[in-house]
Amino acid sequence: MGVEVLTLKKIIPLGLMFFLVTAKGSSAEIIPFLKTWVNLPMAIGFMLLYTKLSNVLTKNALFYTVILPFIAFFGAFGFVLYPLNNYFHPTALADKLLEFLGPQFLGPLAIMRIWSFCLFYVMAELWGSVVVSVLIWGFANQITTVEEAKKFYPLFGLGANVALIFSGRTVKYFSNMRKHLGPGVDGWAISLKYMMSIVVLMGLAICSLYWWVNTFVPLPTRSKKKKEKPNMSTMESLKFLASSPYIRDLATLVVAYGISINLVEVTWKSKLKAQFPSPNEYSSFMGDFSTATGIATFTMMLLSQWIFNKYGWGVAAKITPTVLLLTGVGFFSLILFGDPLGPGLMKFGMTPLLAAVYVGAMQNIFSKSAKYSLFDPCKEMAYIPLDEDTKVKGKAAIDVVCNPLGKSGGALIQQFMILTFGSLANSTPYLGGILLVIVLAWLGAAKSLDTQFTALRREEELEKEMERAAVKIPIVSSNVDTNGSVGSDSNTNSSTETSPRNL
Repeated sequence: MGVEVLTLKKIIPLGLMFFLVTAKGSSAEIIPFLKTWVNLPMAIGFMLLYTKLSNVLTKNALFYTVILPFIAFFGAFGFVLYPLNNYFHPTALADKLLEFLGPQFLGPLAIMRIWSFCLFYVMAELWGSVVVSVLIWGFANQITTVEEAKKFYPLFGLGANVALIFSGRTVKYFSNMRKHLGPGVDGWAISLKYMMSIVVLMGLAICSLYWWVNTFVPLPTRSKKKKEKPNMSTMESLKFLASSPYIRDLATLVVAYGISINLVEVTWKSKLKAQFPSPNEYSSFMGDFSTATGIATFTMMLLSQWIFNKYGWGVAAKITPTVLLLTGVGFFSLILFGDPLGPGLMKFGMTPLLAAVYVGAMQNIFSKSAKYSLFDPCKEMAYIPLDEDTKVKGKAAIDVVCNPLGKSGGALIQQFMILTFGSLANSTPYLGGILLVIVLAWLGAAKSLDTQFTALRREEELEKEMERAAVKIPIVSSNVDTNGSVGSDSNTNSSTETSPRNL
């Protein structure tokens, strides 16, 4: 295949990790209170703990220390917490508090009432940001070079998406198994035991692959200069990250994507429901939408290698915001100025609303496919030239905190607009303006990051060349006679240091 064996020994285990780690563990019914007021604080708490642990543990110990509690929790939930939830959940206390405090405290009390289920949801949410983004992507950034990343990072997404097919069929198989159980048998408890057993086995397989790569694969050497960095406390690390333009630009990319996609998707779905009020029509359209998204993502993942090789990191990083900007202009234009375009659209058998739905669908399809095939690989490649300390702590801060912050930021903007203007439809013009500002800031951060990324790569290559040159310089004795011949062996050996003049 034209790929070195050493590269395959790194890439194949990484691809398997991305396959094994992709599992859906959260319910489709997400409580906004739980997402905003429990998940985000826990993400911030994890980031602080991770930063502290990275100061005292080796990279290998840090990996196992983070992933093993997740594996243990999912196993305990399937075999202990769920089967015995009647003993763990304070249902009676929650009922009394609800009666005393009133229905306005229904959200917080519901979390207390079924705390183990809520904890399962939070752990499943953190699994994606912690295990996938911080641990496995972080490990990939440590052991691959930028050139290898351009070739293989987009393909890792294929492993994760293929895994969704297997995980979906697995869930469906165990769900159908419940139909054949006798009356009085808790079929969900049995299905959950099987599925959590699979999660535990996959988690242990990830640990085994991590151990194998670290034990048997020679890892790339980084510049020695980048390894020498003073050990900083948690607060010093956070201040350092906040003062780094490189980390700020990376954070801007992640937060801008989260806010942009949230603003667009919610506005589009409101128009989609207006166009297809029937649940069957809505479901049929979303099925076609999912299929088109999968095809576009697969195609973009194959094209992304060519884009990286021909145009480089900077162009690849700007494609996702550019797609969002161009399709966003078309989408919001059809919403705001659809009536004058009505007669022209009728010639094609479409109303302005249907045209907006189709353009919005194209926007979501291409922005998500660009995100998986270009935005994610670009973001991960940007960590590779950084020193190990900034790479570990900066990635934890961005992936664990900024990612949910972007999603929550989009939701908060929409809530503010709805409260101010009365409805999502009335606030659409202002949401379009906000989207324009955010995408332009995103493009500016991508341009700035491209300059810094290129400079870091050149600096690293220069330092490596200097280190290789220093190794190749021969040690020459300063004891040379007038004829230009080197002195005797005894005199040569007596000179243990090389004069700078001879270098």
